Amino acid sequence: MKPIIIAIDGYSSCGKSTLAKAIAERLNYAYMDTGAMYRTVTLFLLRQRIAVEDCSEMQINALMDQIDIQFKKDENSNENITLLNGEEVETEIRGKAVSDAVSSVAQNKFIRKRMLDLQRKAGENKKIVMDGRDIGTSVFPDADLKIFMTADESIRAKRRFKELQAKGITEVSYEEVYENLRLRDKNDTERVENPLRKAVDAVLLDNSYLNQEEQLDFVLTLLKERFDLS
Repeated sequence: MKPIIIAIDGYSSCGKSTLAKAIAERLNYAYMDTGAMYRTVTLFLLRQRIAVEDCSEMQINALMDQIDIQFKKDENSNENITLLNGEEVETEIRGKAVSDAVSSVAQNKFIRKRMLDLQRKAGENKKIVMDGRDIGTSVFPDADLKIFMTADESIRAKRRFKELQAKGITEVSYEEVYENLRLRDKNDTERVENPLRKAVDAVLLDNSYLNQEEQLDFVLTLLKERFDLS
């Protein structure tokens, strides 16, 4: 199969990252978790007690110059771990404080510009799977395959709640998770800078009642039909 770019967009807690990682592993492609990137920037700003709304473009660029984001594989679980300036922050960026603040950070046009540059550079040689909110509409509008994921709100909230519990984050109730999800959907779809929307040429994947294996099979079938994946 020729080298391609696969863009996966969709609502919060749809399992975008899980599916993207599975595809990347199957194809031996690189994987980039753009949601984790924005969460990591959010964590950095929270630690510095900085509100993006009060920052100029020059200040944002100066702050972004202080941030180094990397990913590595956990040797035991084989899961991706996010590093902020060399520090493992995977659990912290999934916590309530970051979840509550990440939408406002992701809406900042100066931060988005810096992120877009990083993401586009990562895809220069193709052979990459990237998930987020605007990959197929803004980052890679010419991506070879675009998937747009959605699922029922309550199902997404239950998935997110279970995920947090599994990571040992127990101070957040289901009701708080559900309200946070609804707020993030609103912010993602209504923001001025590159809002969440389905690209015209994206394939819709509603995974409300699909397991992970069925979702992967769905995408692999598309790849076989379009790109002669053997």
